[in-house]
Order: sequence, then C-alpha cells, then structure tokens
Amino acid sequence: MALPSQHRLRGHRVFDRLYRQGRRMHGELMVLRVLAADSSLLPPPVPSQAPSPWRCGFVVSSKVHKRAVRRNRLRRLLQADLLNQPLICPSPQWLLLSLKPGSADAEPDQLLGEWRQLLRKAGLCP
Repeated sequence: MALPSQHRLRGHRVFDRLYRQGRRMHGELMVLRVLAADSSLLPPPVPSQAPSPWRCGFVVSSKVHKRAVRRNRLRRLLQADLLNQPLICPSPQWLLLSLKPGSADAEPDQLLGEWRQLLRKAGLCP
C-alpha cells in the first residue's frame, strides 16, 4: 500500500533541503533525516484533504538491490509500518528514510525494528 498523497514528500527542493539541513539518525541498515516542515517548498494543498502533521519520503537506490521489484517491496514494507505507527509530531515534520547498501539482505523484522528504533530516537514514536 502506498502512502496517501497528504503524507508524501515531493519535489527535488524538498529532498535537497532534507539532505542539507535534516537532523540525521544513523542505523546499521538505514539513515533517517528529520526536519521541521517548510510549506513554501510544497505545492499548494488540495482543498479536500486535511493537512498532515508529517510527510515522509523513502529512498531505496539501486545500490540496495539491482531489481526494482525487490526495492519496491522494501519501500512498501516500510510505508505500511509507518502508516500503522502512531507518530507524535508537536509541529509539522518532514522525514526522509534512506536505505543503505546491503539492507535488502536483512530480515524484515530486523528492518522494521531498526526503523522503529530510529523513529523513537527522533522523538516521533512512543
């Protein structure tokens, strides 16, 4: 299941800002970047959608796995877990998760455990 559009990060300016200014939390298999949201970099909101307190992007490069099917499976696994997590965001936040090479060989439980640990480390999850 893909992230709903109100939770998705889009645009190269947003990703560039996260790479430059985002606070980084490193794990063995992934890196989480967190930054306070700047709505001026986003396209105008759709009136029918409620604004979201967080938006997230996932980066799974071909260095993680050569096959797109495998990369997409990893992305969907993490996105589904994110939607099931109760995130605590006192102010709007942007999240960017980048998987490191070799993370495709890890067990799903290990990936999800590290993902949740990084969210707790960032103060976004109880």
